[in-house]
Amino acid sequence: MKQVEETYISLLTDFGFKRIFGTAMNKDLLICFLNSLFNGKQVVKDVSYLNPEHVGDVYTDRRAIFDVYCEGENGEKFIVEMQNAYQAYFKDRSLFYSTFPIREQAPKGNYDKLEFIYVEIAKFNKSLEELETLYDKWLYALKNLYKLTQRPKELCDKVFDRLFEEAEIAKFTPQEMREYETSKMAYRDIKNSVDTAKREGIAEGMEKGMEKKSHEIAKKMLTKGMDEATVME
Repeated sequence: MKQVEETYISLLTDFGFKRIFGTAMNKDLLICFLNSLFNGKQVVKDVSYLNPEHVGDVYTDRRAIFDVYCEGENGEKFIVEMQNAYQAYFKDRSLFYSTFPIREQAPKGNYDKLEFIYVEIAKFNKSLEELETLYDKWLYALKNLYKLTQRPKELCDKVFDRLFEEAEIAKFTPQEMREYETSKMAYRDIKNSVDTAKREGIAEGMEKGMEKKSHEIAKKMLTKGMDEATVME
């Protein structure tokens, strides 16, 4: 079966996510995404990108690398992090990451708000016809952009014009293409490992469940006076 070539990059890869949300020339896309996420609770008018790599106060401290680290026009710090595989202590890592902007914030005692917003893209299952809000459209794009071969009418407006323009693989330089392919392979390796673990876990669970049920049935048969040979059979 011939493999269909992708028209647009996957935003679930490290390369794709940072290309769209982590570069200054595309900051309008990040601003739009953040505002759809905050849904009016906070309005981001502008962002400036900061050094995404932070090293602790001493060389023995654990190192932190963010996907996107930026600052709002009022001095607020935003960390936008993508996790494309299950991690047991992801919330703990989120809390650890937040200590860096706290250290950089205004004088001690002035930091009065810390907020975490988690988005589980895998659980977003709306079709194009069901998209209602800008937030819906962003989640659909995050999950499905690489599957699209052309622009759907539901994603035709100014901000998504920019998204599709930057995500078009045909416009990549050879270097960008190599970087994307490497990032895509890394993502597929992670996904395959997770899918395999799930399948093995389900199979093991079914086997243990059947074994437990067999023991329960055998006990009931013995309790009712059936001989052991018959039960074993």
